[in-house]
Amino acid sequence: MASPKAPLLDSAGKKSKDVSLEEAVFGAEVKAHLVHEAVRAELASRRAGTFATKSRGLVSGGRAKPWRQKGTGRARQGTIRAPQFTTGGHAFAKSPRSFEVKVNRKARRAALRSALSAHAAEGSFGILDGSKFDAPSTKTAVALLAAWGKHVPLLVVATSDEDAVAKSFRNLERVVVVTPDELEIAGVVWARALLVTEAALPLVQGRAA
Repeated sequence: MASPKAPLLDSAGKKSKDVSLEEAVFGAEVKAHLVHEAVRAELASRRAGTFATKSRGLVSGGRAKPWRQKGTGRARQGTIRAPQFTTGGHAFAKSPRSFEVKVNRKARRAALRSALSAHAAEGSFGILDGSKFDAPSTKTAVALLAAWGKHVPLLVVATSDEDAVAKSFRNLERVVVVTPDELEIAGVVWARALLVTEAALPLVQGRAA
């Protein structure tokens, strides 16, 4: 089986050559259940879980019965802290909690390999020659995407040293620019096309290997 390849694009979006990709990373079997598990864990980790409401034990007041037990014609009540009162506490009060879902390291890396392999198989993965961007230019980025012919949403992966690339793409609608250490499986799945700079490619492959 031939190793997967991706086009190397210059700043004009023209393919200069095909670059061979690491088969263990970009030619892996796509395991949808692992991708789902990893994306679910990443989205859950974004939740702050800082919400809180008061239970009847935290509401102030209500030490005495609001009215006597019998003879009033109304239902018996023990405290105005009870949930049925307007100023009472919540019946099932929310408290701060963590939404973290544990995913093993091997499973997370296998999920990233699956997501990257899916892009490589569909032809929606490209490599960008970041050295061609001497200065930030959104106009150049728009022309590159038009020449490449891929659809947004687009995920661009560039190293922290490639400011010109990041600044060229970051203002485009439905385009997200991240560094290799910020790369998430949820972002790879969200994107219809994935563009990685030559300098960032070894780092991306290292995270998935």
